[in-house]
Amino acid sequence: MTTHRAVRAIGVTAAAAAGGALARRRALGLGGTPAERDAALPGDDVLPAARLVSTRAITVRAPAERVWPWLLQLGQGRGGFYSHDRLQRLAGLGITSADRVEARWQGLAVGDEVRLAPQVPLAVARLDAPRALVLVGAGPSSPVEDAPPFDFVWAFVLRPGAAGCRLVVRERYGYREPWVRLVVEGLSAASAVMTARMLRGIRDRAGAQRR
Repeated sequence: MTTHRAVRAIGVTAAAAAGGALARRRALGLGGTPAERDAALPGDDVLPAARLVSTRAITVRAPAERVWPWLLQLGQGRGGFYSHDRLQRLAGLGITSADRVEARWQGLAVGDEVRLAPQVPLAVARLDAPRALVLVGAGPSSPVEDAPPFDFVWAFVLRPGAAGCRLVVRERYGYREPWVRLVVEGLSAASAVMTARMLRGIRDRAGAQRR
């Protein structure tokens, strides 16, 4: 199955499975404040005409400098996504989330590859330690062969908070064909479930880390 067909099949399946799990509005802004949802964040300029945007957030009782290393090691074949590992392994993604910061995964640079799955690479578009990590996926505007039918930007932003910092995660999707909307809505609904667990996973790891 080609990447294009696989992404379409996953999106349609996810839409059917997750469509009733969360109200769409709540899912798109899970944990985020109105100010965070309205704020301009790093990565917005990469895909300014996004068709779907989600902004999810959590408070981490640790400074940004202690959260940042956990973000640097995100990715399949690296530190994982601190989410529902069992589901990801059942899907054959081979993801196991790290429970400690590993020096071998800290040398991330702009242009490096961060994989969502073995055949789904993202690229580091922006790296502003310890404030912002922006990943982008190849879509229809890219020359990459068999690219997904939508453009994707995934931003991780650390902002000062009263109890430590706020971790804000924004997804931006862009597409041209009407049928792609169903794929994107399905992926976004599934992502709400996975991202909620990821936010807690990062919070718990960084918060428990020895000062």
